[in-house]
Amino acid sequence: MTERPRQSLAGLWNISFGFFGIQVGFALQNANMSRIFQTLGSSLDDLPALWVAAPLTGLLVQPIIGHLSDRTWFGRLGRRRPYFLTGALLATLALFVMPLAPQLLFAAVMLWLLDASLNISMEPFRAFVGDMLRKDQHSAGYAVQTAFIGAGAVVGSIFPKLLDHFGVANTAPPGVVPDTVRFAFWFGGAALFLSVLWTVLTTREYSPEQMAGFDGVDNGGDHDETLRVLAQRSVIGSLVWIGAGALVVLAVEAIGLKKEVYLLGGLLIAYGVASIVAIRAAKRGGKASILGHIVGDFSGMPPLMKRLALVQFFSWSALFIMWINTTPVVAQYAFGTTDAASATYQAAANHVDELFAIYNGVAAIAALTLLPWLSARIGKSYTHIVGLLCGAAGYASIFFLRDPALLRFSEIGIGIAWASILAMPYAILASSLPQRKLGIYMGLFNVFVVVPQLLVATVMGSIMKAWFPHDPIWTMAFAAAVMALAALAMTRVDAR
Repeated sequence: MTERPRQSLAGLWNISFGFFGIQVGFALQNANMSRIFQTLGSSLDDLPALWVAAPLTGLLVQPIIGHLSDRTWFGRLGRRRPYFLTGALLATLALFVMPLAPQLLFAAVMLWLLDASLNISMEPFRAFVGDMLRKDQHSAGYAVQTAFIGAGAVVGSIFPKLLDHFGVANTAPPGVVPDTVRFAFWFGGAALFLSVLWTVLTTREYSPEQMAGFDGVDNGGDHDETLRVLAQRSVIGSLVWIGAGALVVLAVEAIGLKKEVYLLGGLLIAYGVASIVAIRAAKRGGKASILGHIVGDFSGMPPLMKRLALVQFFSWSALFIMWINTTPVVAQYAFGTTDAASATYQAAANHVDELFAIYNGVAAIAALTLLPWLSARIGKSYTHIVGLLCGAAGYASIFFLRDPALLRFSEIGIGIAWASILAMPYAILASSLPQRKLGIYMGLFNVFVVVPQLLVATVMGSIMKAWFPHDPIWTMAFAAAVMALAALAMTRVDAR
Protein backbone atom coordinates (compact mmCIF):
# COMPACT_ATOMS: atom_id res chain seq x y z
CA MET A 1 0.00 0.00 0.00
CA THR A 2 1.17 3.53 -0.80
CA GLU A 3 -1.72 5.26 0.98
CA ARG A 4 -3.54 4.60 4.24
CA PRO A 5 -6.88 2.88 3.69
CA ARG A 6 -9.96 4.91 4.51
CA GLN A 7 -11.31 4.06 7.97
CA SER A 8 -14.95 3.16 8.48
CA LEU A 9 -17.03 4.56 11.33
CA ALA A 10 -16.19 1.40 13.32
CA GLY A 11 -12.50 2.05 12.68
CA LEU A 12 -12.80 5.65 13.87
CA TRP A 13 -14.63 4.38 16.96
CA ASN A 14 -11.96 1.78 17.81
CA ILE A 15 -9.06 4.21 17.30
CA SER A 16 -10.41 6.73 19.82
CA PHE A 17 -12.58 4.72 22.22
CA GLY A 18 -9.76 4.52 24.76
CA PHE A 19 -10.01 8.27 25.17
CA PHE A 20 -13.46 7.75 26.72
CA GLY A 21 -11.92 6.07 29.76
CA ILE A 22 -8.99 8.46 29.94
CA GLN A 23 -11.41 11.37 30.07
CA VAL A 24 -13.50 9.68 32.77
CA GLY A 25 -10.31 9.77 34.83
CA PHE A 26 -9.54 13.40 34.00
CA ALA A 27 -13.14 14.44 34.73
CA LEU A 28 -13.11 12.81 38.15
CA GLN A 29 -9.80 14.52 38.86
CA ASN A 30 -10.90 17.96 37.63
CA ALA A 31 -14.28 17.99 39.36
CA ASN A 32 -13.31 16.39 42.68
CA MET A 33 -9.68 17.07 43.61
CA SER A 34 -10.38 20.50 45.12
CA ARG A 35 -13.23 18.82 47.04
CA ILE A 36 -10.88 16.07 48.29
CA PHE A 37 -8.15 18.55 49.23
CA GLN A 38 -10.57 20.78 51.15
CA THR A 39 -12.13 17.74 52.84
CA LEU A 40 -8.65 16.76 54.04
CA GLY A 41 -8.04 20.23 55.46
CA SER A 42 -6.66 22.42 52.66
CA SER A 43 -7.43 26.14 52.74
CA LEU A 44 -8.75 27.96 49.66
CA ASP A 45 -5.50 29.79 48.89
CA ASP A 46 -3.49 26.55 49.15
CA LEU A 47 -5.47 24.80 46.38
CA PRO A 48 -3.32 26.06 43.45
CA ALA A 49 -0.15 24.77 45.14
CA LEU A 50 -1.68 21.33 45.64
CA TRP A 51 -2.78 21.23 42.01
CA VAL A 52 0.72 22.07 40.77
CA ALA A 53 1.65 18.37 40.54
CA ALA A 54 -0.75 17.86 37.65
CA PRO A 55 0.72 20.33 35.13
CA LEU A 56 4.29 19.64 36.25
CA THR A 57 4.03 15.93 35.49
CA GLY A 58 2.45 16.68 32.11
CA LEU A 59 5.26 19.07 31.29
CA LEU A 60 7.87 16.39 31.96
CA VAL A 61 6.03 13.31 30.67
CA GLN A 62 4.46 14.37 27.38
CA PRO A 63 7.55 15.33 25.32
CA ILE A 64 9.42 12.24 26.54
CA ILE A 65 6.55 9.87 25.76
CA GLY A 66 6.02 11.59 22.39
CA HIS A 67 9.68 11.14 21.49
CA LEU A 68 9.78 7.51 22.63
CA SER A 69 6.55 6.53 20.89
CA ASP A 70 7.91 7.89 17.60
CA ARG A 71 10.94 5.62 17.82
CA THR A 72 9.94 2.38 19.54
CA TRP A 73 8.32 -0.74 18.17
CA PHE A 74 7.04 -3.51 20.45
CA GLY A 75 6.22 -6.20 17.93
CA ARG A 76 2.50 -6.95 17.72
CA LEU A 77 1.71 -4.19 20.26
CA GLY A 78 3.13 -1.52 17.95
CA ARG A 79 4.57 1.80 19.05
CA ARG A 80 1.69 3.81 20.57
CA ARG A 81 -0.43 1.09 22.18
CA PRO A 82 2.16 -0.03 24.79
CA TYR A 83 2.01 3.47 26.24
CA PHE A 84 -1.80 3.45 26.22
CA LEU A 85 -1.77 0.24 28.25
CA THR A 86 1.00 1.16 30.70
CA GLY A 87 -0.56 4.52 31.50
CA ALA A 88 -4.00 2.93 31.95
CA LEU A 89 -2.71 0.38 34.44
CA LEU A 90 -0.99 3.04 36.56
CA ALA A 91 -3.93 5.45 36.36
CA THR A 92 -6.34 2.71 37.43
CA LEU A 93 -4.19 2.06 40.50
CA ALA A 94 -4.18 5.76 41.38
CA LEU A 95 -7.96 6.06 40.97
CA PHE A 96 -8.54 3.10 43.30
CA VAL A 97 -6.19 4.45 45.99
CA MET A 98 -6.91 8.22 45.76
CA PRO A 99 -10.21 8.37 47.70
CA LEU A 100 -8.66 6.33 50.53
CA ALA A 101 -6.09 9.08 51.18
CA PRO A 102 -5.60 9.42 54.96
CA GLN A 103 -4.11 12.92 54.77
CA LEU A 104 -3.37 15.82 52.44
CA LEU A 105 0.20 14.92 51.39
CA PHE A 106 -0.82 11.41 50.36
CA ALA A 107 -3.64 12.84 48.21
CA ALA A 108 -1.19 15.24 46.53
CA VAL A 109 1.19 12.34 45.74
CA MET A 110 -1.69 10.32 44.30
CA LEU A 111 -2.67 13.30 42.13
CA TRP A 112 0.89 13.33 40.80
CA LEU A 113 0.73 9.60 39.97
CA LEU A 114 -2.73 9.90 38.42
CA ASP A 115 -1.86 12.84 36.21
CA ALA A 116 1.46 11.33 35.10
CA SER A 117 -0.29 8.07 34.20
CA LEU A 118 -3.13 9.76 32.34
CA ASN A 119 -0.56 11.75 30.35
CA ILE A 120 1.34 8.57 29.46
CA SER A 121 -1.87 7.17 27.95
CA MET A 122 -3.22 10.39 26.47
CA GLU A 123 -0.23 11.84 24.61
CA PRO A 124 0.21 8.97 22.09
CA PHE A 125 -3.53 9.00 21.35
CA ARG A 126 -3.17 12.40 19.64
CA ALA A 127 -0.44 11.05 17.36
CA PHE A 128 -2.32 7.76 16.92
CA VAL A 129 -5.08 9.52 14.97
CA GLY A 130 -2.49 11.00 12.62
CA ASP A 131 -0.80 7.60 12.25
CA MET A 132 -3.95 5.71 11.37
CA LEU A 133 -5.93 8.17 9.23
CA ARG A 134 -5.57 9.78 5.83
CA LYS A 135 -5.30 13.57 5.82
CA ASP A 136 -8.83 13.95 4.53
CA GLN A 137 -10.08 12.08 7.63
CA HIS A 138 -8.09 14.06 10.24
CA SER A 139 -10.94 16.43 11.06
CA ALA A 140 -13.39 13.52 11.40
CA GLY A 141 -10.91 11.56 13.51
CA TYR A 142 -10.34 14.37 15.98
CA ALA A 143 -14.07 15.13 16.05
CA VAL A 144 -14.81 11.52 17.06
CA GLN A 145 -12.01 11.70 19.63
CA THR A 146 -13.49 14.92 21.03
CA ALA A 147 -16.93 13.30 21.20
CA PHE A 148 -15.47 10.47 23.30
CA ILE A 149 -13.68 13.02 25.47
CA GLY A 150 -16.99 14.79 26.04
CA ALA A 151 -18.89 11.57 26.71
CA GLY A 152 -16.24 10.31 29.14
CA ALA A 153 -16.18 13.62 30.93
CA VAL A 154 -19.97 13.61 31.27
CA VAL A 155 -19.88 10.18 32.88
CA GLY A 156 -16.98 11.07 35.16
CA SER A 157 -18.47 14.41 36.18
CA ILE A 158 -22.04 13.27 36.88
CA PHE A 159 -21.32 9.92 38.53
CA PRO A 160 -20.96 11.21 42.15
CA LYS A 161 -24.32 13.00 41.87
CA LEU A 162 -25.98 9.88 40.41
CA LEU A 163 -24.70 7.86 43.36
CA ASP A 164 -26.10 10.50 45.72
CA HIS A 165 -29.44 10.28 43.91
CA PHE A 166 -29.53 6.50 44.49
CA GLY A 167 -28.86 6.86 48.19
CA VAL A 168 -25.08 6.54 48.51
CA ALA A 169 -23.79 8.72 51.37
CA ASN A 170 -22.65 12.14 50.15
CA THR A 171 -21.33 13.31 53.54
CA ALA A 172 -18.73 11.87 55.86
CA PRO A 173 -16.98 12.77 59.11
CA PRO A 174 -14.42 15.60 58.87
CA GLY A 175 -11.30 14.49 57.04
CA VAL A 176 -13.01 11.55 55.31
CA VAL A 177 -13.89 11.47 51.61
CA PRO A 178 -17.64 10.75 51.06
CA ASP A 179 -18.73 7.39 49.65
CA THR A 180 -20.09 9.06 46.51
CA VAL A 181 -16.59 10.19 45.58
CA ARG A 182 -14.90 6.94 46.59
CA PHE A 183 -17.24 4.74 44.55
CA ALA A 184 -17.05 7.13 41.58
CA PHE A 185 -13.24 6.90 41.53
CA TRP A 186 -13.37 3.11 41.66
CA PHE A 187 -15.86 3.00 38.82
CA GLY A 188 -13.65 5.42 36.87
CA GLY A 189 -10.63 3.18 37.28
CA ALA A 190 -12.48 0.20 35.84
CA ALA A 191 -13.93 2.25 32.96
CA LEU A 192 -10.52 3.67 32.10
CA PHE A 193 -8.75 0.33 31.93
CA LEU A 194 -11.47 -1.46 29.96
CA SER A 195 -11.89 1.29 27.34
CA VAL A 196 -8.14 1.55 26.71
CA LEU A 197 -7.95 -2.22 26.49
CA TRP A 198 -10.69 -2.08 23.82
CA THR A 199 -8.56 0.19 21.61
CA VAL A 200 -5.45 -1.92 22.20
CA LEU A 201 -7.25 -5.13 21.19
CA THR A 202 -9.29 -3.81 18.23
CA THR A 203 -6.62 -1.81 16.39
CA ARG A 204 -3.45 -2.79 14.64
CA GLU A 205 -0.77 -0.20 13.96
CA TYR A 206 1.02 0.15 10.65
CA SER A 207 4.60 -1.08 10.73
CA PRO A 208 7.54 1.36 10.39
CA GLU A 209 8.03 0.15 6.80
CA GLN A 210 4.38 0.78 5.93
CA MET A 211 4.52 4.24 7.53
CA ALA A 212 7.61 5.09 5.51
CA GLY A 213 5.83 3.93 2.36
CA PHE A 214 2.77 6.05 3.13
CA ASP A 215 4.71 9.24 3.82
CA GLY A 216 7.74 8.79 1.60
CA VAL A 217 10.23 9.47 4.40
CA ASP A 218 12.92 7.62 6.30
CA ASN A 219 11.97 7.72 9.98
CA GLY A 220 15.60 7.48 10.99
CA GLY A 221 16.69 10.46 8.95
CA ASP A 222 15.97 13.15 11.46
CA HIS A 223 19.00 12.59 13.71
CA ASP A 224 21.30 14.67 11.53
CA GLU A 225 18.65 17.34 11.11
CA THR A 226 18.21 17.71 14.88
CA LEU A 227 21.95 17.88 15.45
CA ARG A 228 22.33 20.49 12.71
CA VAL A 229 19.63 22.72 14.21
CA LEU A 230 21.16 22.48 17.66
CA ALA A 231 24.72 23.02 16.49
CA GLN A 232 23.74 26.27 14.78
CA ARG A 233 22.17 27.72 17.91
CA SER A 234 23.87 30.12 20.28
CA VAL A 235 23.75 29.71 24.05
CA ILE A 236 22.62 33.33 24.38
CA GLY A 237 18.98 32.27 24.20
CA SER A 238 19.64 29.69 26.90
CA LEU A 239 21.15 32.36 29.13
CA VAL A 240 18.02 34.46 28.62
CA TRP A 241 15.90 31.57 29.95
CA ILE A 242 18.20 31.25 32.96
CA GLY A 243 18.08 35.01 33.58
CA ALA A 244 14.27 35.03 33.38
CA GLY A 245 14.11 32.22 35.91
CA ALA A 246 16.48 34.04 38.24
CA LEU A 247 14.32 37.17 38.04
CA VAL A 248 11.23 35.14 38.95
CA VAL A 249 13.04 33.66 41.97
CA LEU A 250 14.15 37.12 43.12
CA ALA A 251 10.62 38.48 42.64
CA VAL A 252 9.24 35.94 45.14
CA GLU A 253 11.02 37.70 47.98
CA ALA A 254 10.96 41.21 46.52
CA ILE A 255 7.19 41.50 46.08
CA GLY A 256 5.99 38.77 48.43
CA LEU A 257 4.75 36.15 45.98
CA LYS A 258 3.75 32.73 47.28
CA LYS A 259 6.58 30.23 47.65
CA GLU A 260 5.17 27.98 44.91
CA VAL A 261 6.38 30.55 42.37
CA TYR A 262 9.91 29.32 43.08
CA LEU A 263 8.93 26.27 41.02
CA LEU A 264 8.20 28.39 37.97
CA GLY A 265 11.58 30.13 38.24
CA GLY A 266 13.29 26.79 38.75
CA LEU A 267 11.73 25.36 35.60
CA LEU A 268 12.87 28.32 33.50
CA ILE A 269 16.42 27.92 34.83
CA ALA A 270 16.31 24.14 34.27
CA TYR A 271 15.26 24.57 30.63
CA GLY A 272 18.06 27.07 30.05
CA VAL A 273 20.63 24.70 31.53
CA ALA A 274 19.24 21.74 29.57
CA SER A 275 19.43 23.67 26.30
CA ILE A 276 23.06 24.63 26.96
CA VAL A 277 23.91 20.97 27.57
CA ALA A 278 22.11 19.91 24.37
CA ILE A 279 23.70 22.64 22.23
CA ARG A 280 27.23 21.84 23.41
CA ALA A 281 26.68 18.13 22.81
CA ALA A 282 25.46 18.87 19.27
CA LYS A 283 28.48 21.04 18.51
CA ARG A 284 30.76 18.17 19.56
CA GLY A 285 28.96 15.84 17.12
CA GLY A 286 27.60 12.38 17.80
CA LYS A 287 24.13 10.98 18.10
CA ALA A 288 21.41 13.23 19.49
CA SER A 289 20.07 12.20 22.90
CA ILE A 290 16.45 12.39 24.02
CA LEU A 291 17.27 15.77 25.58
CA GLY A 292 18.85 16.91 22.33
CA HIS A 293 15.82 15.85 20.29
CA ILE A 294 13.38 17.59 22.64
CA VAL A 295 15.36 20.84 22.81
CA GLY A 296 16.10 20.80 19.07
CA ASP A 297 12.53 20.10 18.05
CA PHE A 298 11.21 22.67 20.51
CA SER A 299 13.39 25.38 19.00
CA GLY A 300 12.58 24.21 15.46
CA MET A 301 8.78 24.18 15.69
CA PRO A 302 7.03 25.20 12.44
CA PRO A 303 5.68 28.81 12.45
CA LEU A 304 2.06 27.64 12.35
CA MET A 305 2.64 25.53 15.44
CA LYS A 306 4.19 28.49 17.28
CA ARG A 307 1.14 30.66 16.58
CA LEU A 308 -1.21 27.92 17.71
CA ALA A 309 0.92 27.44 20.82
CA LEU A 310 0.10 30.99 21.95
CA VAL A 311 -3.60 30.27 21.45
CA GLN A 312 -3.25 27.10 23.52
CA PHE A 313 -1.44 29.01 26.25
CA PHE A 314 -4.32 31.43 26.77
CA SER A 315 -7.05 28.80 26.26
CA TRP A 316 -5.72 26.39 28.85
CA SER A 317 -4.97 29.16 31.36
CA ALA A 318 -8.70 29.91 31.38
CA LEU A 319 -9.66 26.23 31.64
CA PHE A 320 -7.34 25.57 34.57
CA ILE A 321 -8.66 28.63 36.42
CA MET A 322 -12.13 27.12 36.02
CA TRP A 323 -11.16 23.63 37.17
CA ILE A 324 -9.47 24.88 40.34
CA ASN A 325 -12.00 27.49 41.36
CA THR A 326 -15.48 26.44 40.22
CA THR A 327 -16.25 24.39 43.34
CA PRO A 328 -15.36 27.12 45.88
CA VAL A 329 -17.00 29.79 43.69
CA VAL A 330 -20.29 27.92 43.32
CA ALA A 331 -20.30 26.90 47.00
CA GLN A 332 -19.74 30.47 48.22
CA TYR A 333 -21.83 32.51 45.77
CA ALA A 334 -24.62 30.16 44.67
CA PHE A 335 -25.01 28.04 47.83
CA GLY A 336 -23.79 30.49 50.49
CA THR A 337 -21.20 28.35 52.27
CA THR A 338 -17.43 28.10 52.65
CA ASP A 339 -17.49 25.18 55.13
CA ALA A 340 -16.10 22.17 53.27
CA ALA A 341 -17.42 19.77 55.93
CA SER A 342 -21.04 20.91 55.61
CA ALA A 343 -23.81 19.15 53.73
CA THR A 344 -24.47 22.36 51.80
CA TYR A 345 -20.90 22.44 50.52
CA GLN A 346 -21.14 18.81 49.41
CA ALA A 347 -24.39 19.63 47.60
CA ALA A 348 -22.60 22.53 45.88
CA ALA A 349 -19.78 20.19 44.87
CA ASN A 350 -22.30 17.79 43.35
CA HIS A 351 -23.86 20.69 41.46
CA VAL A 352 -20.40 21.47 40.05
CA ASP A 353 -20.20 17.86 38.89
CA GLU A 354 -23.49 18.44 37.07
CA LEU A 355 -22.21 21.70 35.53
CA PHE A 356 -19.06 19.97 34.32
CA ALA A 357 -21.17 17.17 32.87
CA ILE A 358 -23.23 19.74 30.96
CA TYR A 359 -20.27 21.47 29.34
CA ASN A 360 -18.76 18.12 28.40
CA GLY A 361 -22.05 16.92 26.97
CA VAL A 362 -22.35 20.10 24.94
CA ALA A 363 -18.78 19.54 23.74
CA ALA A 364 -19.55 16.00 22.56
CA ILE A 365 -22.54 17.21 20.55
CA ALA A 366 -20.79 20.31 19.19
CA ALA A 367 -17.78 18.28 18.03
CA LEU A 368 -19.95 16.15 15.74
CA THR A 369 -22.42 18.85 14.61
CA LEU A 370 -21.59 22.53 15.09
CA LEU A 371 -17.83 22.44 14.50
CA PRO A 372 -17.92 20.50 11.19
CA TRP A 373 -20.75 22.73 9.96
CA LEU A 374 -18.89 25.94 10.84
CA SER A 375 -15.55 24.64 9.57
CA ALA A 376 -17.00 23.85 6.15
CA ARG A 377 -18.36 27.39 5.85
CA ILE A 378 -15.86 29.72 7.52
CA GLY A 379 -12.71 27.59 7.86
CA LYS A 380 -10.95 26.01 10.82
CA SER A 381 -9.37 29.22 12.14
CA TYR A 382 -12.57 31.25 12.29
CA THR A 383 -14.43 28.27 13.72
CA HIS A 384 -11.95 28.17 16.60
CA ILE A 385 -12.30 31.92 17.15
CA VAL A 386 -16.08 31.55 17.44
CA GLY A 387 -15.65 28.68 19.90
CA LEU A 388 -13.22 30.63 22.09
CA LEU A 389 -15.50 33.67 22.21
CA CYS A 390 -18.36 31.41 23.31
CA GLY A 391 -16.15 30.24 26.17
CA ALA A 392 -15.29 33.81 27.18
CA ALA A 393 -19.01 34.64 27.32
CA GLY A 394 -19.66 31.56 29.47
CA TYR A 395 -17.01 32.50 32.04
CA ALA A 396 -18.21 36.11 32.13
CA SER A 397 -21.76 34.98 32.88
CA ILE A 398 -20.57 32.95 35.92
CA PHE A 399 -19.17 36.20 37.35
CA PHE A 400 -22.67 37.71 37.39
CA LEU A 401 -25.02 34.78 38.01
CA ARG A 402 -25.96 33.62 41.53
CA ASP A 403 -28.78 31.16 40.80
CA PRO A 404 -27.46 27.55 40.66
CA ALA A 405 -30.02 26.69 37.96
CA LEU A 406 -28.97 29.57 35.70
CA LEU A 407 -25.33 28.50 35.88
CA ARG A 408 -26.29 25.61 33.60
CA PHE A 409 -26.65 28.09 30.73
CA SER A 410 -23.08 29.33 31.31
CA GLU A 411 -21.86 25.82 30.55
CA ILE A 412 -23.21 25.91 26.98
CA GLY A 413 -20.66 28.51 25.89
CA ILE A 414 -17.91 26.76 27.83
CA GLY A 415 -18.84 23.44 26.21
CA ILE A 416 -18.58 24.86 22.69
CA ALA A 417 -15.17 26.31 23.54
CA TRP A 418 -14.05 22.98 25.04
CA ALA A 419 -15.04 21.09 21.89
CA SER A 420 -13.14 23.54 19.72
CA ILE A 421 -10.04 23.50 21.94
CA LEU A 422 -9.91 19.70 21.81
CA ALA A 423 -10.50 19.34 18.09
CA MET A 424 -9.56 22.33 15.94
CA PRO A 425 -5.88 22.90 16.87
CA TYR A 426 -5.08 19.21 16.44
CA ALA A 427 -6.94 18.97 13.14
CA ILE A 428 -4.96 22.00 11.92
CA LEU A 429 -1.64 20.53 13.04
CA ALA A 430 -2.06 16.89 12.01
CA SER A 431 -2.09 17.74 8.31
CA SER A 432 0.91 20.11 8.51
CA LEU A 433 3.40 18.29 10.76
CA PRO A 434 5.99 15.79 9.45
CA GLN A 435 4.73 12.27 10.18
CA ARG A 436 8.07 11.01 11.45
CA LYS A 437 7.89 13.58 14.28
CA LEU A 438 4.17 13.54 14.96
CA GLY A 439 4.54 12.11 18.47
CA ILE A 440 7.23 14.51 19.65
CA TYR A 441 5.52 17.53 18.10
CA MET A 442 2.18 16.61 19.67
CA GLY A 443 4.01 16.20 22.98
CA LEU A 444 5.71 19.58 22.61
CA PHE A 445 2.42 21.18 21.56
CA ASN A 446 0.89 19.87 24.76
CA VAL A 447 3.62 21.71 26.69
CA PHE A 448 1.53 24.78 25.89
CA VAL A 449 -1.39 23.01 27.52
CA VAL A 450 0.70 22.30 30.62
CA VAL A 451 2.74 25.50 31.07
CA PRO A 452 -0.31 27.76 31.51
CA GLN A 453 -1.71 25.35 34.08
CA LEU A 454 1.59 25.49 35.93
CA LEU A 455 1.58 29.28 35.72
CA VAL A 456 -1.96 29.47 37.08
CA ALA A 457 -1.14 27.00 39.85
CA THR A 458 1.89 29.04 41.00
CA VAL A 459 0.79 32.63 40.35
CA MET A 460 -3.00 32.73 40.68
CA GLY A 461 -2.86 31.94 44.38
CA SER A 462 -0.55 34.93 44.96
CA ILE A 463 -2.80 37.23 42.92
CA MET A 464 -5.93 36.16 44.76
CA LYS A 465 -4.29 36.35 48.18
CA ALA A 466 -2.99 39.87 47.50
CA TRP A 467 -6.07 41.44 45.88
CA PHE A 468 -9.12 39.21 46.39
CA PRO A 469 -8.40 37.01 49.43
CA HIS A 470 -12.05 36.24 50.15
CA ASP A 471 -13.60 36.73 46.69
CA PRO A 472 -12.82 33.74 44.43
CA ILE A 473 -15.51 34.92 42.00
CA TRP A 474 -12.89 37.21 40.43
CA THR A 475 -11.14 34.13 39.05
CA MET A 476 -14.01 33.79 36.57
CA ALA A 477 -13.43 37.35 35.34
CA PHE A 478 -9.77 36.43 34.78
CA ALA A 479 -10.84 33.31 32.88
CA ALA A 480 -13.16 35.30 30.59
CA ALA A 481 -10.45 37.85 29.79
CA VAL A 482 -7.82 35.20 29.08
CA MET A 483 -10.15 33.22 26.81
CA ALA A 484 -10.85 36.42 24.84
CA LEU A 485 -7.07 36.85 24.44
CA ALA A 486 -6.93 33.32 22.99
CA ALA A 487 -9.51 34.31 20.37
CA LEU A 488 -7.46 37.40 19.52
CA ALA A 489 -4.28 35.32 19.15
CA MET A 490 -6.13 32.91 16.86
CA THR A 491 -6.60 35.70 14.30
CA ARG A 492 -2.89 35.22 13.44
CA VAL A 493 -3.42 31.56 12.47
CA ASP A 494 -4.36 31.04 8.84
CA ALA A 495 -5.81 27.57 8.30
CA ARG A 496 -8.67 26.58 6.02
